[in-house]
Amino acid sequence: MPGGCSRGPAAGDGRLRLARLALVLLGWVSSSSLPSSASSSTSSALPVSAASAQPQLPGRCPPACECSEAARTVKCVNRNLTEVPADLPPYVRNLFLTGNQLAVLPAGAFARRPPLAELAALNLSGSHLEEVRAGAFEHLPSLRQLDLSHNPLADLSPFAFSGGNASVAAPSPLVELLLNRIVPPAAERQNRSFEGTVAAALRAGHALRGLRRLELVSNHLLYLPRDVLAQLPGLRHLDLRNNSLVSLTYVSFRNLTHLESLHLENNALKVLHNGTLAELQSLPHVRVFLDDNPWVCDCHMADMVAWLKETEVVQGKARLTCAFPEKMRNRVLLELDSSDLECDPILPPSLQTSYVFLGIVLALIGAIFLLVLYLNRKGIKKWMHNIRDACRDHMEGYHYRYEINADPRLTNLSSNSDV
Repeated sequence: MPGGCSRGPAAGDGRLRLARLALVLLGWVSSSSLPSSASSSTSSALPVSAASAQPQLPGRCPPACECSEAARTVKCVNRNLTEVPADLPPYVRNLFLTGNQLAVLPAGAFARRPPLAELAALNLSGSHLEEVRAGAFEHLPSLRQLDLSHNPLADLSPFAFSGGNASVAAPSPLVELLLNRIVPPAAERQNRSFEGTVAAALRAGHALRGLRRLELVSNHLLYLPRDVLAQLPGLRHLDLRNNSLVSLTYVSFRNLTHLESLHLENNALKVLHNGTLAELQSLPHVRVFLDDNPWVCDCHMADMVAWLKETEVVQGKARLTCAFPEKMRNRVLLELDSSDLECDPILPPSLQTSYVFLGIVLALIGAIFLLVLYLNRKGIKKWMHNIRDACRDHMEGYHYRYEINADPRLTNLSSNSDV
């Protein structure tokens, strides 16, 4: 139809104009959205050259790390990093810096702008750390868990967890502190006690009063310094496994009223004395683990055996066995009676001291006597010669008389001469 043919081109031109108008509007909308970088869909539509020209934003991931903003986790693992990355994203909540070459952790090592206010878990294990300086963990207000395990910490500052001045610094937010296998080689200890170094860091001010878990596994600890736990009243879990502790005489658990678990497996404990037993019994919630210690079953063990039979504090107490003496080896502690626990007779300590003093006095007298003999050696030699000559003359007289009495002819001669 003519009318239909005449309307066809007009309708096509109208649709074309509408399409052009839509394209213009779409271009205007896309051009107005280019300056905004907040929307991820718009920024993904940008050309590659424009995106590369943008400055690095604080939320970007460091080149040597793997980041997950959804999990709020950053992993910089086995990258041989020598320092903490400076461009960590502020959203990070879990930071892994394991297997690196950090060596030294200076003061303010994690100070950033904007601050890492969300960082709650920090893992620095196996990063060859040798020195942690005062205030190394400042500016981390949400830090709850810190793992420094498997680092040869030759120099751990007393203020590593409390800042440069523990008396005025705010308490640390730490809840869990893992210091497993951090003992340095003997040549790097600089004539300082490793036990004392760790104790100083734990006792500094009141920084760790909120700490609930402390792990000191496999550190070759020979003893626990006095009051090492005095500033940790909130402690709930204490792990001291696989050390070389021989006694708990000097350490006090009295103030750890919230302690729930105490791991003492694989140490060198021989006996627990009455003071320690009373303190452990007074803790209302504690569970104690004492497996794999070389218990010495002699008369000094009687109180501990009686305590084990009555208490419910010790977990797995039926597994505890004697290691010494040889005749008691592998005997179960709970099956021992007082008649089984004997001691070899020894002198009382007071008498032992008297004998030691007497030995020292006699040794001194002997030394003085030898000195006098040495100084008078010439006179003594002359005196000995005189005695020898006198004895010789005397013996010659006896010898002459013996010869006369033994020979009958000389005897008759002496009789005739008398006549």
